[in-house]
Amino acid sequence: MVTMIDQLRPPRRADGATLVAIFLCALFIIPARLVLRGLPLSLTAADVVGLAIALCWLCAHFTNSLGMAKGPNAVRTGIFVYAIVMLIVYGYTTYAYLPSDELNLADHSAVLIVAHVGVALAMCDGVRGRERLEFVLKAVVVAGAILAVIGALQFLVDFDLTEYMVFPGLRYSSEEMFVLERSTLRRVGATTGHPIEFGVLCSMTLPIAAHFGFHARDRGQPAGRWWLCTGLIGAGLMFSVSRSAVLGMAGVGLVLLLGWPARRRLQALGAAVAFLIGMRLVAPGLLGTFYGLFSNLGSDDSIRYRTHDYDNAVLEISMHPWFGRGVGTWYAPKHQIFDNQYLLTLVEAGIVGLVAFVGIFLCVFYAAIRARYLSTDPVTRDLALTLGGCLVIPLIGAATFDLLSFTMVTGLTFLLVGAVGALLRIAREERHLQGSGPTVEVTR
Repeated sequence: MVTMIDQLRPPRRADGATLVAIFLCALFIIPARLVLRGLPLSLTAADVVGLAIALCWLCAHFTNSLGMAKGPNAVRTGIFVYAIVMLIVYGYTTYAYLPSDELNLADHSAVLIVAHVGVALAMCDGVRGRERLEFVLKAVVVAGAILAVIGALQFLVDFDLTEYMVFPGLRYSSEEMFVLERSTLRRVGATTGHPIEFGVLCSMTLPIAAHFGFHARDRGQPAGRWWLCTGLIGAGLMFSVSRSAVLGMAGVGLVLLLGWPARRRLQALGAAVAFLIGMRLVAPGLLGTFYGLFSNLGSDDSIRYRTHDYDNAVLEISMHPWFGRGVGTWYAPKHQIFDNQYLLTLVEAGIVGLVAFVGIFLCVFYAAIRARYLSTDPVTRDLALTLGGCLVIPLIGAATFDLLSFTMVTGLTFLLVGAVGALLRIAREERHLQGSGPTVEVTR
């Protein structure tokens, strides 16, 4: 029922949440290998939107009338330190001679860092109120479900929808396929750059979908749509046939089980068992393949490939220990690829760069714990636990593949980093309102 007040209330204008939602659609829906034509750098549509968001964030901070949050925030501090360190690394590496190919890649990486930092800051400062924060996170869930459906089509019926998702003004940056094979099963990537990235994206999105499913009835809303999204995203994780995704889910599962009440733990474990039984019926042999991924660790060729290059990494790190040789300058086929983001960061950004990278997550975990402590609202407390758990996954994934080389999982990571900063501010505001006594709502 629409009241007279609702009719007189002016329509909501676009804000930081709107811009981030646009970035999210470009990030998830447009295939990762599609880049803009006519640019000297290979930039995706999401990269360009991220750069525009960074510019909007900067301009909005010059005013006090555009709703941009001010004041200290632990997450913003971590992002600032990371950005400054990356700027120092860029200046250090480009001050000396670099081959033209490596210099171009260093420039490209610097542009991407600006875009990702801009998205994180826009989330942290430009998303005001829990309603707008949940709007963005719901968009993450819906986009993740769409991504999972594309992956399911690739896995179950061998239909690659991405072949028809070539948008005007874009071109493919490589001819690699979105569908691979492992143990006679298809490994699918949906619109991402690789099945590993697809699996990790699903593992980061699934806990958020479950959060909305658990709390939908408390708000008098239907929960079925969120559980449908949860099931689709979980199926997408399985269809990626990714060891990194399973390890990520184990990490976030441990965090959530420690923070959830006993009843929800039992509900989650029961749902997980039912889901695995369903997956066994839908895709026979899939669970056996996952079991083989972990039972044959000692003889797995992919594990050997990930560990045989440690000597090369140590040699490169010793040559540039503090600031590295330049972000983006260590690439295939010119150099041996490290399927380990920590090693790659040490090589490209040095010890200082690695500390800044890990420091972002330390700030995020502090902010999530602080928000959970400040708030008395069970939904806010559970959201803090969920977002903190989701960001455990990139830390685990960074040890199993070169995470920051994949634009989609990197974009989602920085988006969720900013979301924790926004949640910390929201928890503080709620605590302040509770401490200041009753307030009178004024409708303009």
